Amino acid sequence: MYVNSINNNINQVRADKSRDRKVKAGVTATTVLAVAGAFAHISKRQGFSLSPAAIRKTPVKDWAIFRLYNKDNPSKKLVELEGPQIVELATASVAGGLLGGVIFDDKKHVKAKLRESVNQLLGNVLVPIGSVWLASDLYKKYKTNILKFVPQIKEAGKGAALFNKVLKAVPGSIATIASLGFGIYAGNKVSNFINEQIFNKKVDRQIKGTDFAPHVDDLGMAISLMSEKSKFSSFVQRIVPPFLCVPGIEVGTHRDN
Repeated sequence: MYVNSINNNINQVRADKSRDRKVKAGVTATTVLAVAGAFAHISKRQGFSLSPAAIRKTPVKDWAIFRLYNKDNPSKKLVELEGPQIVELATASVAGGLLGGVIFDDKKHVKAKLRESVNQLLGNVLVPIGSVWLASDLYKKYKTNILKFVPQIKEAGKGAALFNKVLKAVPGSIATIASLGFGIYAGNKVSNFINEQIFNKKVDRQIKGTDFAPHVDDLGMAISLMSEKSKFSSFVQRIVPPFLCVPGIEVGTHRDN
């Protein structure tokens, strides 16, 4: 009987792991499809063709999701991912993840996923992005006065010029990072409070490492303060959509402890 009990427990653990893998695979698929659809919508609005014939004729490196800034052809069209586009992608991610969670996971976890949806969309996207936007606007308004206090060295070559450019980027980068950190902290508190009011349940969700995934675009914002346009800053924007799949996957696989 003791051996049978152990075997039953092992079989149950295996069954649970198999189910969890299926849930994660299903949620990942619905999230990726939702984010891809949102990115296609953004690309079309910004002038890229979604015609299969046009896509086949276009080199892969020039597809909207892969095209990088080219200093030899600076007027070449790029997909710009700023605040409104980030919100659209994040909303699609959360919606896709929630849909996948409802379809593939046990229905008893739906409320937990709804609470996580609020945490991800409000706490990890809207409040932090709003905070960064505000800081960015204030910085741009007072940028000239702020940069007067930034020391500069005598430019006697490309190295000195680059060093001065980096120094000038420090205040803006600090403002971006500080406002992002504050936004994530405030968003977490606000989303916990709202969830408590809606679901009448004490919520104490702590900030996790994955909460920073939707903010790769803010890294691009900090980089752009050093260089308005560059291949690296455009590369950062290109990897934003994959990172924005994380909130949806977190929502769809979330369960109460």
